[in-house]
Amino acid sequence: MRLCLSAAVIGGKISSLMSKLAGGRGSSLPGVVARRIYSRSLKKLASQIKSGVIMVTGTNGKTTTNNMIAKVLEAGGRRVIYNEEGANLITGITACFVRFSNITGSLDYDYASLEVDEASFPKVVKEVKPDIVVVTNFFRDQLDRYGELDKTVQVVKSALESLNDVTLILNADDPLAAQLGLLTGHKAVYYGIDRQEGTERAVAQTRESRFCPRCGTELHYSYYHYSQLGGYRCPSCHFKRPKPDVEGTDVSTVNGGYSTRVCFSEGCSSINLQTAGFYNLYNALAAFAVGRLLGLDNETVQAGLERYTPAIGRMERFRYRDKPCLLNLVKNPTGYNEGLATLLSIPGSKDVFMALNDNAADGRDISWIWDVDFEILARHLDELQSFTCSGTRAEEMALRLKYAGVPTSRITVIGDLESAITVSLQGEAETAYLFATYTALWPSQSILCRLAEKEEQHAVGMSSVS
Repeated sequence: MRLCLSAAVIGGKISSLMSKLAGGRGSSLPGVVARRIYSRSLKKLASQIKSGVIMVTGTNGKTTTNNMIAKVLEAGGRRVIYNEEGANLITGITACFVRFSNITGSLDYDYASLEVDEASFPKVVKEVKPDIVVVTNFFRDQLDRYGELDKTVQVVKSALESLNDVTLILNADDPLAAQLGLLTGHKAVYYGIDRQEGTERAVAQTRESRFCPRCGTELHYSYYHYSQLGGYRCPSCHFKRPKPDVEGTDVSTVNGGYSTRVCFSEGCSSINLQTAGFYNLYNALAAFAVGRLLGLDNETVQAGLERYTPAIGRMERFRYRDKPCLLNLVKNPTGYNEGLATLLSIPGSKDVFMALNDNAADGRDISWIWDVDFEILARHLDELQSFTCSGTRAEEMALRLKYAGVPTSRITVIGDLESAITVSLQGEAETAYLFATYTALWPSQSILCRLAEKEEQHAVGMSSVS
């Protein structure tokens, strides 16, 4: 058995090396190879983790939240395995363990912090038992793959019900996520953001959960943060937003970022985010809640958050000559809406690049772009210089902008990514803001690394909602 595991790990490592030599990333291939050589490789590798396994699932914020948790644990002196690049299917998670193990299949780590795709969550928990599961939120995403949102919630719920002795970290402000504490009966720790003045998004939001997930009655909201996240209650069955165990209050903007006071049972602390995006507060609060649950003090949690740097495409910063450039992954209406809100929060003029692909990883069905509030762009044309559309569905992206009210004289369609990005970088605006779907992200990032200088981000440079 040990020889089988060693052979699987060696095979995975060799495949990763060959993939990289061939110009690939090798993020999931080692897992595919390892599992074919020895089907129980993931289970055997994961069983060696000493203190516990943390899993992060949900629609948006998984990569950011998971990487922040890993940095918090490392700040506390723990050795941590984590799938930093976001390869979150069972093959990618297996590849993560292969990468961290030695050639004999041995591991010496305290924790594994794993981002897990919602649809893959049941498969993963059958092989790796989590001690803590973080659920960030639920939004419509890749309908041709996940199906309707209710189905995604049910898949995660059923997988959680199959587990014993697990603690849930749940977003109190999302009724779809918060209900899991009641439905599964597991111990739950809730995080959320108190009512804040001025946090209602200017973007016309798609509310994913108008109705009570318990009884079907229309929910009453006293406030929204974005989409269905906010203060809700059901007038019929009295399901309501639970009181968060970790709650952000007194949110303020500081130098384009956010600062919030964080309150919990023992007192209060604070979080300072060095980049735009109100949604990033949720990612930080989830990591804060995990740190508190595992007994880390506030100073250690803060130190971990300060070590965090964004993953690729999560508000990643570049500079082309003297022009700031930001790269942002987008994959569903809620994420794109928040990206647009962030775009419009940046002072000065902007050149906008939009890459839309319809490959398998993006989702073949691109009808979701009609649920994005691109109409808000037409109301801010005084600060938006140009729009360059690229990718396999560039023409559809341009058409969507036209119907949103953006003048066609400002829209350019360029199929070749490098040519399109170059046009945006060389535009006359003060900032270039680049949106890219999954399979357009890595090529776009690679092009930016060649054409522009990547900026180092420290402190809590947060990633996008994705």
